Amino acid sequence: MKLKDFAGIVKGVIQGNPETEITGVSGIMDANEGDITFVSSAKYLRQAHQSKASCIIVKEPIPDIKTSQLCAPNPYFVFAKAIECFYPESTFEPGISEKAIVSNRALLGKDVSVYAFACLSDNISIGDGTVIMPGVFVGEKTKIGKHCVIHPNVVIREGVIIGDRVVIHSGTVIGSDGYGYTFEKGEHYKIPQVGGVIIEDDVEIGSNVSIDRATLGNTVIGRGTKIDNLVQIAHNVKIGEKSLIMALAGIAGSSEIGSYVTIGGHTAIADHTVIESGTMIAGKSGLFGHVTKGVYSGSPAIPHKDWLRSQALFAKLPEMYKRIIELEVKINKLERGDSV
Repeated sequence: MKLKDFAGIVKGVIQGNPETEITGVSGIMDANEGDITFVSSAKYLRQAHQSKASCIIVKEPIPDIKTSQLCAPNPYFVFAKAIECFYPESTFEPGISEKAIVSNRALLGKDVSVYAFACLSDNISIGDGTVIMPGVFVGEKTKIGKHCVIHPNVVIREGVIIGDRVVIHSGTVIGSDGYGYTFEKGEHYKIPQVGGVIIEDDVEIGSNVSIDRATLGNTVIGRGTKIDNLVQIAHNVKIGEKSLIMALAGIAGSSEIGSYVTIGGHTAIADHTVIESGTMIAGKSGLFGHVTKGVYSGSPAIPHKDWLRSQALFAKLPEMYKRIIELEVKINKLERGDSV
């Protein structure tokens, strides 16, 4: 593909030769002739001058460089579009494998793909163009929308509702029982978990994620939210639209997460926590209560600027402790009337 053709797709502005032939996409230091790469910040300018790429995607033109450049407001987005163009996703052949188990009471839309060893239960519905890969289990009365991709060995339990264009990666379990017990006569008595899970449109869920069904009502994942691998979302949690949840985060029951919230990896959120829309949580933080919009770090979490100052002081604690001991010795001498 010529650079001018790709520039037309992404509405970029060319600095250099529009006839440059682009044959692939690569990282800036791994790129060779024919590759297109990108620079997302000024700290990579040195690598840009050294790169062997045929074109570099930039936000602003880099001076004194012979390589062709493609200018765009968001170079990372254009880089993603380049990968889409040169490495298209695999296509799926519609049809139902003879090795799949499909209930005669399952309702399948047009051009659905069901691979070997998938198990589709009674009274489910699957929308047009959805792909069910090997080893997937779909429980009774579950509804899956159009153009979804359910990767191998996903378990979708009974009564789950999944919207359109949802991607669920391998090993994930949707609709497992919530963790609810009451202590009675020396025993932990299980509270029945009879609610459901609603996954709205354009959600992507990583591998080995657990999203529990509600005790009553529904656990809800809002439209466009993206969930990384190894995340635990407990019963009756509500997550808004287009939030980002990184790996190893754990969200306890009945918490409410707003829209456009970013939750860093290994974060722990206590039950019944409310996090307002637009909040950013750094990795390994711990949160509880009502969290107003802002940027937070630490466990328990505090405003990020306060956390940075606290960390700076923490590094000085040994020196401060030594100084305190020296001052105590001097004070004791003064109290005794000794010379300091």
